[in-house]
Amino acid sequence: MSSRRFLAALAVVAAAASLMPLTASRLEAQFGPGPGGRAPYAEQAPGRNEAGRFDYYSLVMSWSPSYCAGLRRDGYDPQCHRRDGKRYSFVLHGLWPQHERGWPENCQTRQRPFVPQSIIDGMLDIMPSPRLVIHEYRKHGTCSGLSPEDYYKVSRQLFQKVRVPPRYEQPNQAFTVSPAELVRDFISVNPDLKPDQLAVACGGPGNRLREIRVCFSREGSYRSCGHNEDARRLCRAGRVFVPPVRGGQSEGDVPPRRDERRI
Repeated sequence: MSSRRFLAALAVVAAAASLMPLTASRLEAQFGPGPGGRAPYAEQAPGRNEAGRFDYYSLVMSWSPSYCAGLRRDGYDPQCHRRDGKRYSFVLHGLWPQHERGWPENCQTRQRPFVPQSIIDGMLDIMPSPRLVIHEYRKHGTCSGLSPEDYYKVSRQLFQKVRVPPRYEQPNQAFTVSPAELVRDFISVNPDLKPDQLAVACGGPGNRLREIRVCFSREGSYRSCGHNEDARRLCRAGRVFVPPVRGGQSEGDVPPRRDERRI
């Protein structure tokens, strides 16, 4: 058989195999350990956006008062304009699959990345923006290899695993803190957490506290962060401004719902 015919035959076999149903044995070969699917790349390829191919998770906990302070005057967000008086400090921004360098996003999935309303409603206590819940699954959750239900189940479990130090629970006065001190505060109430397993992000007017990122293995254990959580890149300030929590507004003070979008 000529080399040209041999290559053509291989192409036919490969095409047929791609159409075969995923049997249990094929699934076992396709997926590796850890929630969400496939084992990490043998050689890192940050540019590839393939569902289930990642090295670790970065749990991103946003400081809600900083986000709300950055809204336009006529902007609306249910996280910031509460009619029930509820106030938020740290909230879940998302759970991001990461490569050691770089990250996947907007991965293709077998089914349309639709987040059911029941799952959205079930996350609003720690992730108080419906649009954010939808956005985070489409951009990051699709790359976990998990369904929306399982992705947010893992997200909640990891979020609840991280204890928030008392001074950050419901502060009614602004204060400043160094990034190193903030890390020590979290380690003091999370004994299993190590300094290289979390990072502080700051920015904006007065170097506001934006978020902390806590790194987890694919199996859900604390692990060292990768290049993406380089503290020198995320927050270069010596002191970080921590705005106080915002209370709910009365119905007459709530601006019209012109914009609920967020990044």
